[in-house]
Amino acid sequence: MNNFIKRTLTGAVFVTVLLGCTGWNQFSFSTLFFVVTILGVWEFYTLSEKGGSKPQKMIGTIAGAILFASSALVSMKFFGHRILLINLPVIFLIFIFELYSKAEKPFENIAFTLLGIIYAALPFTLLNYITTISGTYSYEILFGVFFILWSSDSGAYIAGSALGRHKLFLRVSPGKTWEGSIGGAVLAYVTAFIISGWYTSISRIDWMVIATILIVIGTLGDLVESLFKRSINVKDSGSLLPGHGGILDRFDSLILSAPFVFAYLYLIKIF
Repeated sequence: MNNFIKRTLTGAVFVTVLLGCTGWNQFSFSTLFFVVTILGVWEFYTLSEKGGSKPQKMIGTIAGAILFASSALVSMKFFGHRILLINLPVIFLIFIFELYSKAEKPFENIAFTLLGIIYAALPFTLLNYITTISGTYSYEILFGVFFILWSSDSGAYIAGSALGRHKLFLRVSPGKTWEGSIGGAVLAYVTAFIISGWYTSISRIDWMVIATILIVIGTLGDLVESLFKRSINVKDSGSLLPGHGGILDRFDSLILSAPFVFAYLYLIKIF
């Protein structure tokens, strides 16, 4: 099977599962992203090991899973916010476990363990709150985020392939160009404008601000993941998704932009 067909089939299944679980109900959304969080954190630690670090792979993955699960249970109103306090002792147990590892660089291991939770678990955890910002579960905003990110990626690929001349960030990602980024931004804004007429839980201006966040921070998220992979000389973060790489490859833009979208939505809710 050639790479194009493989990418197309994998992409179709990926989008179907992602939109299906997110749109079906809150439980299916939480279940899907609970699995994604575990896979993403594990993938991050596997990459770290290839770079010579020795994170607490199992403990860190469990900590990331607890962070997501506790937030999901709060957003589903099974528990109050106090249950989130369980994450504090879990996080600091990482320091205690490292005492018994007899590692040469214990604090480097602790740092990479914590970084896996911050980078790969926290952004997915925040999706629980983005989907329940109105007080009840709604997939609209998250669908909008997905569509804008995909439009940005598609526009960047098309414009970059046809017009790309000037490199955006040659040291980190030789394939990205300014022309592609501009093309991606244009298509993302068009998508956000259309979406704002369907998903009216937030205003059109808010959708445009979110689109700006996703265009800028999403692109930087892609570059950050490329920087990580380049630092350890690997092409893909994993092989879970044939033709697309791993979990971190597919969600790199969302990972970095989710905290910014979360902060914006809750700030406009306050003010």
